[in-house]
Amino acid sequence: MFDTPDAVRPALAGQGYLADDRIAQVVFLADRLDKPVLVEGPAGVGKTELAKAVAAASGRRLIRLQCYEGLDESKALYEWNYRKQLLRLQADQGREWSEIEADIFGEDFLLTRPLLEAIRSPDPVVLLIDEVDRVEVETEALMLEVLSDFQVSIPELGTVAASSQPAVYLTSNNTRELSEALKRRCLFLHIGYPTIEREVEILATRVPDLDGSLADRIARFVAGVRAQTLRKPPSVSESVDWARTLLALGVAELDESVITDTLHVLLKHQPDIERVAAGLHEGASPG
Repeated sequence: MFDTPDAVRPALAGQGYLADDRIAQVVFLADRLDKPVLVEGPAGVGKTELAKAVAAASGRRLIRLQCYEGLDESKALYEWNYRKQLLRLQADQGREWSEIEADIFGEDFLLTRPLLEAIRSPDPVVLLIDEVDRVEVETEALMLEVLSDFQVSIPELGTVAASSQPAVYLTSNNTRELSEALKRRCLFLHIGYPTIEREVEILATRVPDLDGSLADRIARFVAGVRAQTLRKPPSVSESVDWARTLLALGVAELDESVITDTLHVLLKHQPDIERVAAGLHEGASPG
């Protein structure tokens, strides 16, 4: 996909994703070493967007498995079309079971889910396993065969090996500790909150009509908010939404009144809003 680490940054920037040297190096090595990437960090710092940008920059189709509590094999790997199988059984009454079994457990009755779809794709894809920390340990174990051997075992059909190896990106908000077996199979990348300077660059890219001085004030204020003890510090995506809000409202200066009136865009928990607003009222600088 990418010839050198230096080629990664402009390629991702062309998709609106600003990668630093560390991110660029991991993306390059993942491609060269054929290794999945486990991307950890707070919600909203660009973990999912990285996989999307890699897919777009490399011209690959993105296949996304959104993880959640209760996700099982039938939703992650595959399941059989039981209704269609039942109809075939009813139509084939009188045939020997050995003949019927070979028929109903064929390709026509197989429903592929994201993991199997990525394995079976004839063209290289980017497989995004989003928020893997939300699934149970048992479901996490199902992914190990895919991540280590890039194949899926289907008892009725045998082993399905990858036609072309997918580039795999797993994201985690670190809500639980992932297994060492999973981590061992991946390159690790932590994405934290950006520096003020990088956040200004992100705002300039994502909100191009935003005045540069206002972008700097926004980035400095958001950095100060993140330094406070809050239930949920503002993410980069919320910082971008706030900048778009201020632009839509025609705001030219970031003062206490403007901040108080729009904090609900930046923060999503009322105690956090009240804490930050109280700090402003007590004379804290808005940035």
